[in-house]
Amino acid sequence: MRHARRRVVRRVTRLAAVGGLLLGATMVTHAVAGEPPRVPEAVPFSTAEEPAVGPGAGLVTELGTSRTAGSWIGADGRTVVAVTDEEAAAEVREAGAEPRMVRHSMDEFKSAARTLGSAPRVPGTAWAMDYRSNQVVVRGDTTVSARDWSELTEVADGIGDFVRMERTGGTFTTRLNGARPILSTAGRCSAGFNVTDGERDFILTAGHCGPDGSVWFADNGGRQEVGTTVGGSFPGNDYSLIEYADGRAGEGAGVVAIGGGKGVRITGVADPTVGQRIFRSGSTSGLRDGEVTALNATVNYPEGTVSGLVESDVCAEPGDSGGPMFSEGIALGVTSGGSGDCRTGGTTYFQPVTKALAQLDVRLIVAPGADGGAAAPSPAPSDAGGAAAPDAATPGASTPVRGIVPDPSTLLSRLADPRNVGPGLLVIGGSLVALVASRWIRAEQDRKAYRRHYSATWG
Repeated sequence: MRHARRRVVRRVTRLAAVGGLLLGATMVTHAVAGEPPRVPEAVPFSTAEEPAVGPGAGLVTELGTSRTAGSWIGADGRTVVAVTDEEAAAEVREAGAEPRMVRHSMDEFKSAARTLGSAPRVPGTAWAMDYRSNQVVVRGDTTVSARDWSELTEVADGIGDFVRMERTGGTFTTRLNGARPILSTAGRCSAGFNVTDGERDFILTAGHCGPDGSVWFADNGGRQEVGTTVGGSFPGNDYSLIEYADGRAGEGAGVVAIGGGKGVRITGVADPTVGQRIFRSGSTSGLRDGEVTALNATVNYPEGTVSGLVESDVCAEPGDSGGPMFSEGIALGVTSGGSGDCRTGGTTYFQPVTKALAQLDVRLIVAPGADGGAAAPSPAPSDAGGAAAPDAATPGASTPVRGIVPDPSTLLSRLADPRNVGPGLLVIGGSLVALVASRWIRAEQDRKAYRRHYSATWG
């Protein structure tokens, strides 16, 4: 009777194991053929080549580069447009913005930039279009020799009196050494914004941080791997992508750290505006604020020339490189480099996020709203609804921040998600264990029975 019960148990176990194999295979098939796992909410990028949505940029585009010379946010929060004739000024007033009559147009600015770019390259120099002074400002740091500076001054004199030459303290360097620190054999940088291509998630950071294949960690011991650099551009531009080791950014992907365990929800992306108050976060100097002073800046770093940067008076230090620049929860740029520090002040340059997203063909991951759904992007800083006096801006909605290493609880919940292959593989593995165990138990019982029979036969 006891042997009969054992045979029944073994048969039931084998049948259950076979059924589990079939069920697990079905679950895996459905997971592969079904909808992909949900990825964090993302917003489409706006490219740097497309007209910005703000009233100033829209008016500049409508009036043309021969009649305008840029736009900015005035001290009172109103949009100001530089124009070269009275007819253009009237159109600006009619649109509700403030016109400012200037001598030199955007066409002249661009021509000056081309001439400066064709001159022999001098590391430690930079130039940018200062819309408010209607000048192209050329700066040279302490590493530029008197001879090189004199030769560059001759080039500037040949362009015209709207090119202003300035010497600056410190040196123009990439801030190799954001908010969260990431480390590799290439050096130390900061995480910028989380982005996605719809299948995988990445960290957008500075391109000078490391070449393709650089492996990044969240700790000095190299035990908490973050991901690997898989693409970017430097010099020329200054952006790169770090693919997460497990392909996912995890919870809190739409938040950037600002120190003290706090973060800012990122709800959209836009191009910055001259005069706009901005915030920069980095793992060395934390949260700092300043103002956009110029656009389309070119910097001759020792490693190479980078163009199309955003110039600001916010400070930065080694270790802040790649960190996020934002305002009112809108992603604007990642830290490239500059001169000075946060004790004496300085100039910092940023890679615009819009251009990086366009070139890399990825989208910004945004933070969920208070109800758990996707947050509606807040007005772009250059929008009429988002324009405000520079000193009235705030970083954005605050929220607790998590580390950039995936949360184990997130991994477990992902494994248990019926839309993934994890549950099916678990069922298949358990069934195989049960099947092997039942076979082993039967073999062991047969061996014991044989030994008993042998002992009884031979005494």
